Amino acid sequence: MKPIIEVKGLSKRYKLGVFNAKTLREEAEAFLARLGRKKAELAVGGGPLSVNSSQVTRHPSLSSAPADEFWALRDVSFDVQPGEVIGVIGRNGAGKSTLLKILSRITEPTSGEARIRGRVASLLEVGTGFHPELTGRENIFLNGTILGMTKAEVQSKFDQIVDFAEIEKFIDTPVKRYSSGMYVRLAFAVAAHLEPEILIVDEVLAVGDASFQKKCLGKMKDVAGHGRTVLFVSHNMQAVKQLCSKAIVIDNAQIRFEGDVHEAAAFYLGQGSGGQNVTFDLAAYPRNRNSTEVRLENFALSDETGAPVCKISRDREVMIRLNFKVTLPVKDIDVAVALTHSEGTRIFSECFSDENRTVDLSPGDYSITFTLPSKYLKLECYFLAISIFNEGKIYDFIEGIALPEIADEKSDPHLESKRWGLVRLPVKWGELVKN
Repeated sequence: MKPIIEVKGLSKRYKLGVFNAKTLREEAEAFLARLGRKKAELAVGGGPLSVNSSQVTRHPSLSSAPADEFWALRDVSFDVQPGEVIGVIGRNGAGKSTLLKILSRITEPTSGEARIRGRVASLLEVGTGFHPELTGRENIFLNGTILGMTKAEVQSKFDQIVDFAEIEKFIDTPVKRYSSGMYVRLAFAVAAHLEPEILIVDEVLAVGDASFQKKCLGKMKDVAGHGRTVLFVSHNMQAVKQLCSKAIVIDNAQIRFEGDVHEAAAFYLGQGSGGQNVTFDLAAYPRNRNSTEVRLENFALSDETGAPVCKISRDREVMIRLNFKVTLPVKDIDVAVALTHSEGTRIFSECFSDENRTVDLSPGDYSITFTLPSKYLKLECYFLAISIFNEGKIYDFIEGIALPEIADEKSDPHLESKRWGLVRLPVKWGELVKN
């Protein structure tokens, strides 16, 4: 059986900075530069773009790009068999969305080939595929037509779509007046119910509320159960492992791991590389900051003896050491950490100043350690947020840092399956007596 998706040597290059020249001279210079690069590509055997219903491909040179160009994907290759549910995971900016846009024929590749053998429905960004001036009803039929369905086929699914999206009251309202949540509800309902052979879903589901996300995961399971193929991008490792059997980890525009979903999640969360990865780099995470005096660099895990570890266990105390750099003198520095469950629920937050301490720091490299109360947590995925600040300024703030999944070396997995909730509290039971 041929793969329903074949990706071979796929690459995508973007130009950074301003695209439009301000003067005729700048436009002429840019044109001559592009012409020179094009001649160099053709000289090494590059060819023109060709597109048909099942293939997108381009073959220019993959030589080093100029400083104003950026590789979003580079030499990516993989196959997806019919009926497989594949997770695509990686940090922000790794190249996941670019890959899905190429597979959805929204953008063309710079190089390589992607063959699609089936009808594709994509949910990549809020509002993708919708015309803002048309009503919800009209957009349902428009999307059905794009997917190659007849009006009768769309009509047979119409009531199911509206019922799933829970927007019956607004179905004849132009979608430009929809909230982002309503957009996502209708877009997912359309994509999932119009029976595509391939369903591609990006992190856009995170816009919806918790109950709708749960509903969408259930629908994707149902879609996969009927033999259709699903590509699912999410930072929610619990959802990925619940839905997918395999996963692809993309980092720095390339595939770093492909295989079993649990092994892929462990690799992504820092347990890959043969268990040797004990330092977790923070450079690639987006930041919310209004200064450059302080910068978070990385963090490392250790046990109660100070020995480095690459996983978090409930059977022993785990220390997290934050390392950061100070470039200019700063005063009254405070450090805060917060732990969030993969479903979005805040578990706890603590500040260094809770112990009535703040510090003044001169330029240099610093570290601070705190203990993670892992013995009270469930065997699931959690995300860390870190902030360095004082009362008047946030020096550095990063959230959504995926921690290695909590492990339990001694517990009985059958007993664990009977527990529920987000945390384990130290509840003490009394004796069982007969009254």
